[in-house]
Amino acid sequence: MNQINPTFFLMLLLTLAIALLAIQQGRKLTQRLNLTYQTPFARWTVWMALALMALLGSGAIIAHFDLGSVCPAWPLCLPNQVLPTSPLQWINMAHRFLVGLIGIGWLWYWGRAFMLYREKMQIVIPATIVLVLYLAQAFLGQKLVQGFPLHLVILHQVTFLAIWVTAVVLVIGVGRSGLAFPDESFRKQSYSWQWSALKDFLMLTKPVVVALLLVTTYAGMVIGGGGWPSLSLTFWTLMGGFLAAGGASAINQYLDREDDRMMQRTQKRPIPAGRLTPAQGLAFGIGISLLSFYVLVARVNLLAAILSLAGFLYYVVIYSLWLKKATPQNIVIGGGAGAIPPLVGWVAATGNLHLSALFLFVIIFMWTPPHFWALALVRRNDYARAGVPMLPVVRGEEETRRQIFLYTLELVGLTLLLPLFGLGGTFTLIGAILLGLWLLSAAWKVWKQAGNKVAWKMYRYSSMYLAFLFMVMVIDAVI
Repeated sequence: MNQINPTFFLMLLLTLAIALLAIQQGRKLTQRLNLTYQTPFARWTVWMALALMALLGSGAIIAHFDLGSVCPAWPLCLPNQVLPTSPLQWINMAHRFLVGLIGIGWLWYWGRAFMLYREKMQIVIPATIVLVLYLAQAFLGQKLVQGFPLHLVILHQVTFLAIWVTAVVLVIGVGRSGLAFPDESFRKQSYSWQWSALKDFLMLTKPVVVALLLVTTYAGMVIGGGGWPSLSLTFWTLMGGFLAAGGASAINQYLDREDDRMMQRTQKRPIPAGRLTPAQGLAFGIGISLLSFYVLVARVNLLAAILSLAGFLYYVVIYSLWLKKATPQNIVIGGGAGAIPPLVGWVAATGNLHLSALFLFVIIFMWTPPHFWALALVRRNDYARAGVPMLPVVRGEEETRRQIFLYTLELVGLTLLLPLFGLGGTFTLIGAILLGLWLLSAAWKVWKQAGNKVAWKMYRYSSMYLAFLFMVMVIDAVI
């Protein structure tokens, strides 16, 4: 028999404690915590949580006693064996069946929570987290059937406890929400699904911005690997990158929802326009951000997942929560978040981080201020109304136009050093010179000519400049 591991032991203690409380003081405990479960949805919450606990317990037992070894393939026990042939195989396959069945139940439950109680944070957010963690745990379990890398084993156990804790939070949140049957019946009758909501959720991810980030991610893969990466690695890396960047953007829109109502450019976004609730926006952002980490750690590698997580935290915590309204240098410092994707691509292709990859980071870091200051010139009145201290609001238009040209000059100068860092050769140098002259021309016009027209052109041209520059490096890496 295996030695009892801490996760297994803790699960047994927690399950025993809850069982004792439910038997001895269940009614008193719910009264003391002011918990009520009068509606069908509330009672379904309790039953779904109990089913989840039972499944987690059975999974812990299977893992602890190494019953998974009798079924080393997925989804069948053995590649050429349709039905189990031993009691232990039947137990293992029964567990897999329950994983699928309860997963379908949680998907249904999440849909009801996300739509019927879309304004209640204490229901929507933990329900979303439980569903994502559940899917991730099942996916990790399937991976661990095929091998046991240490970081996946640890993550599997951490996810195990995270599901348990979040399910308890959900049960308490539903119990304290005071759900009433007439209200639940009215919600069912009045709600109708609109397919346009899918577009709203997509808009939360800022797909145009994410597309540019994915271009730099893929370029990092090609440049770092010195050739075209496999389709499988490309798909999972870009999928993880899209989910991470999209999740960060959704959370950012939740945080900025009040400011967005005051800005003409953003007041039609899904949350300020009222098409999605703040709870839905935040839950969606948290959910796909969590999913991105599991996709990258299981399908790419651990370092790529950690870098992507760092970029997410940089954008949400350092930029959105701290810098955005604290200093006119918010874009300068916050630009580091958008400079991380090529590092993720490089690490995905090579498994390590090289000095040359850091130079790609610096290029995007220096590109960010002139790009966003050009937009800030066009939308300076919006930023002033929202109280965001962008450079044109704090130091004026003239100083902003001058800074755009100076940063562009420094950016173009840096790109001429790309071959010295092993990032291309003559083809890259020629491309950097031609593209640099184009961007400098736009920045010069911004500095010398007033008006929004030249600033808007600079904003658009700078986006194309970055994409073309990385495309040049990609071409140079494969020819």
